[in-house]
Amino acid sequence: MPRISLTPPRTLLVRIAAWYSRRTYGKELDPGLAYGHNPRVLFAYVRLEQRAAKWNKLDAGLKHLAVMAAAARVNCSWCMDFGYWEGRELGLSPEKIERVPRWREAGAREAFTGVELLVMEYAEAMTETEPTVTDGLAAQLIARLGEEAFVELTAVVALENFRSRVNSAFGLTSQGFAEACTVPSRP
Repeated sequence: MPRISLTPPRTLLVRIAAWYSRRTYGKELDPGLAYGHNPRVLFAYVRLEQRAAKWNKLDAGLKHLAVMAAAARVNCSWCMDFGYWEGRELGLSPEKIERVPRWREAGAREAFTGVELLVMEYAEAMTETEPTVTDGLAAQLIARLGEEAFVELTAVVALENFRSRVNSAFGLTSQGFAEACTVPSRP
């Protein structure tokens, strides 16, 4: 049960955000409804997301794995649910997406490339309450990705930490995005 009502005042900004959300995702997103209680925060958050969506120096698949690893580390069920759907939209295999929370386990690691494992390790290290990023890990990523992509990776993990921690604090849980992606079993 959310800790905040998901029925904000229907201001013009909330109505526009709701329309965009329904058109893009098929439903109104709970985080937007929660932010709708403070129009200035909602507006600033939407602008941040719009600008972040234009970042393009890091491969979209790597970016998504970093976001999912950070969300899993925070244990944000809303973010994991939405992230599953987003990963499918990017063309990532369901098996790979499902393995992100367990990427360190034997049997799950084989689904990922070396750079993907480094990216998820970095996302988790950044997400620790006291970040545990090492010079060696950062150097390996810079060598493989370049400095522009490394900066983008760092920013996207920080943004996901913001999202995951806010959504968790609001008490937001799954909205059924992952279920919408599953293929129905054959009779």
